[in-house]
Amino acid sequence: MDTTTRRSRTRSAVVVEGDVTIVPLREVLVTLAVPVSDLVTLVELAVGRPVIDTAALRRQASSQRRDLWSEVEFHLPNLPVLVARMRAAGTDDEAATRRFVRALAEVVAALPLDPPTSLAKLAHDSAGDPHYFDLDRIAGARLVCAVAERSAVPEPTRPDLVRALLAEVGILADRLSSTILLHQVRVVGDGPTDRRLRDASTPIPVTLLDLTVHPPTFAVQTLTVVENPSVLEAAMERKSPHAFACTSGQLGSVDHALLQLAADQGLTLRYAGDLDAAGLQIAQQVVTTYGATLVAMSADVVRYAGADSSAVLFTSPPEWIGDDLYDAIRATSRVVYQEHDAVLEQLIGPGEKPSVT
Repeated sequence: MDTTTRRSRTRSAVVVEGDVTIVPLREVLVTLAVPVSDLVTLVELAVGRPVIDTAALRRQASSQRRDLWSEVEFHLPNLPVLVARMRAAGTDDEAATRRFVRALAEVVAALPLDPPTSLAKLAHDSAGDPHYFDLDRIAGARLVCAVAERSAVPEPTRPDLVRALLAEVGILADRLSSTILLHQVRVVGDGPTDRRLRDASTPIPVTLLDLTVHPPTFAVQTLTVVENPSVLEAAMERKSPHAFACTSGQLGSVDHALLQLAADQGLTLRYAGDLDAAGLQIAQQVVTTYGATLVAMSADVVRYAGADSSAVLFTSPPEWIGDDLYDAIRATSRVVYQEHDAVLEQLIGPGEKPSVT
């Protein structure tokens, strides 16, 4: 076995390391007249455990991946951008990928939908699960990518623009489930949403359907957008005449739709949120996107609220908020919520505080 042509001048093809001798496998098989087909069995008998042919597994996996992406390209021939994105991301679940591709292919083939269909109904009929294409899931995100590529438009990121894109091809997403609260907002139109707002004496929920299908026509006014419904409760309690909208936290599709409508119609926008990390981030987005002015989110409010403004620590405020506000928050190290009187007085004005029992 040491006469193999693979032997080098400086090293034998047979290597002895302690009580282990390493020999050229092919030469062993030839010398012992052992067929290659019997090798695995002999080794398993010798070591007492199964031998896994990792090279064969790699070849099989590679072949399966080629078959998978060939199938993806076959079902989605007009979506090369999406296919490339999926391929770059890879997959650990080929069955799930095949399921998604077949469901998406069925949906894309039917576009535009006439009559329009809800996203949940579409997901139910194509994938057997009404939540399959929810927009906070990867399947929903890829559906949006597919519709944008099919329509030859940039893929939107703002939630209201995502839903507008889907609506253009007959897919209705979250038109009724997402709402924004409006209170004391004056209107001059005569549509169904205008009439509801005009007749309301308490805050009313307005849906994405209301804002996109029957958008109200606002009177010239200042609209204060707040983060928490508790502000509207306080506004009612103190009989505030100011117009308010409440987003209830992070901006969703209906919130963007209202802000865009208000900006388009020339309303003066003010925004107020909690003085915490999330509230400051939302505030920056509203100011940057819609030109709103911040109210009750200043260093003066933080100082007035004082070091006992809340029980929640705020130890790392973002530096982009400005030196004065940054220094004020650092000095108190406390979050200031909209429920604090220092905030409510700026938003609503002084008034008799509700009794606490």
